[in-house]
Amino acid sequence: MNAETIILEALAEAVLKLYGTVPDPELLQVQGTRKEFEGDVTVVVFTLLKISRKSPQQTGMELGQALTDMLQEIASFQVIQGFLNLKMTPEFWTDTLQQMAATPEYGMKAPSGKTVMVEYSSPNTNKPLHLGHIRNNLLGWSVSRIMEANGHRVIKVNLVNDRGIHISKSMLAWQKWGKNETPETAEKKGDHLVGDYYVLFNEKYQQQIEELTRQGILREQAEKEAPVIVEAQDMLVKWEQGDPKVMDLWKKMNGWVYKGFDQTYKRLGVSFDKIYYESNTYLLGKQLVEKGLEDGVFYRNPDGSVWCDLTENGLDQKLLLRADGTSVYMTQDLGTAVSRYNESRFDTHVYVVGNEQNYHFQVLKVILKKLGYTWSDNLFHLSYGMVELPEGKMKSREGTVVDADDLMDKMVETARETSQESGKLEDMAPEEQNKLYEILGLGALKYFILKVDPKKTMLFDPKESIDFNGNTGPFIQYTYARIQSILRKAQEHGYKARMHGLPMLEKELRLIRLMAGYPQVVEEAGAAFSPAQIANFCYELAREFNQYYHEVTVLHEENTKLRDQRLLLLGQVAALLDSAMNLLGIVLPERM
Repeated sequence: MNAETIILEALAEAVLKLYGTVPDPELLQVQGTRKEFEGDVTVVVFTLLKISRKSPQQTGMELGQALTDMLQEIASFQVIQGFLNLKMTPEFWTDTLQQMAATPEYGMKAPSGKTVMVEYSSPNTNKPLHLGHIRNNLLGWSVSRIMEANGHRVIKVNLVNDRGIHISKSMLAWQKWGKNETPETAEKKGDHLVGDYYVLFNEKYQQQIEELTRQGILREQAEKEAPVIVEAQDMLVKWEQGDPKVMDLWKKMNGWVYKGFDQTYKRLGVSFDKIYYESNTYLLGKQLVEKGLEDGVFYRNPDGSVWCDLTENGLDQKLLLRADGTSVYMTQDLGTAVSRYNESRFDTHVYVVGNEQNYHFQVLKVILKKLGYTWSDNLFHLSYGMVELPEGKMKSREGTVVDADDLMDKMVETARETSQESGKLEDMAPEEQNKLYEILGLGALKYFILKVDPKKTMLFDPKESIDFNGNTGPFIQYTYARIQSILRKAQEHGYKARMHGLPMLEKELRLIRLMAGYPQVVEEAGAAFSPAQIANFCYELAREFNQYYHEVTVLHEENTKLRDQRLLLLGQVAALLDSAMNLLGIVLPERM
């Protein structure tokens, strides 16, 4: 049991004993003491003044004395500006260390009985994954791991956008200018090849628009009448009608893309429990729209298009079916949500989707509620900011995106260069070095992205991300490898990690206090769907350890009992770094 829980349980009893009132649980606020003040646990006194009917100072003093009398774990207390700061005894912290070391799954919660579905990745089959997809995939994977750590059953799903006008553009470009090129003949991954044809389509499209405008046609009209866009739209209609030739081409090119995606996912270290395809789910969405029309939830315009009036909800009119009967994104998202709930009866559904879709998910929840699906209240949009580069934003139509595969290659190469400059890996075999460069490069990429609050737009700098100093993945990886090196040497000498009841340094107690808060960090990260909280814990723990190790002796400590205690402490630091970084999908190397 951690310090906050012990104090919280005793606080209710102290309030009843002192003031004769059973306090509302919401009034009992306990938190870790801020670094600038002495103490381990802080009780907020202000919320209890209506019960005590005394000043903050006097209330704090009375509660402090009562808690100290009740709990032998409290060493001292002081009241500062309406906050009661409690300092726990050194014995409490050494006992805490022993309990942590004896609990292999420390910080992980018992099964909750709840099911959480997390949707992430959601790529289009007209282009390869890029840097924005990397943030999406890493967030989705890490949030899934954090939900599992909180005891929930997690279903990781991917919704592939395998239909629509953008897919038709790639297909048409390959049909017109591809000359039967394949990934094998081009010596390219299939997703890259298809992406090239998407870029080519837009180049040809722009050329035709310019030609039409030179002929005196207004640009807006030219954009609609350019031959290639008319052909692409015709191909989309044929696809929805099931035209055999169009369907065969669609299956072939999507097959190329899926094979390429799988390679990228594997290297990135992410996977899914189930993959949904929009080509299947949009049909159910159409059925829901028809049902909504029958029930008067939606209305049909004279041109045949179907809409939902959301003005009473402070939103807009929302198109659900176009005049030609083709569906929109909202149509298939309605169908997907209903089919997923029917399959899994999820308690929470998390959509990991960029913040440009905020309005879309507002509308999705409202329409589902109008259709009678009360579980729509359990849909959560994890809205994340875009990833930008020092040179600006990415644009897929112009082929200026940072390709995910290229970026991973670059990160591994940067890890190689940085490691060779440091000279730390010279005694490693080449094969072992290459494996380590992959671990460091991808660890740097993942950590740099996940340490930023998901809601924030972030600037990605590959060179900065792989620095072995500062708040980076390699810094934490190096810290872990350093501890493992010490523990291996200790094992070679036959040393045993164990407690002997000797007094511990303040820096050691600080490390234990920090680690004791890990379960709360996991819980808070789960509540906020924020891997950044886990990342910040890792950095703080690694930094605190390095400051401690710089000032103390471990292997060469003459007092063998003190040496054993410090080895136990080091082992627990390594165990929690491994546990926490695992929630981020980051591998920690045993040596480097």
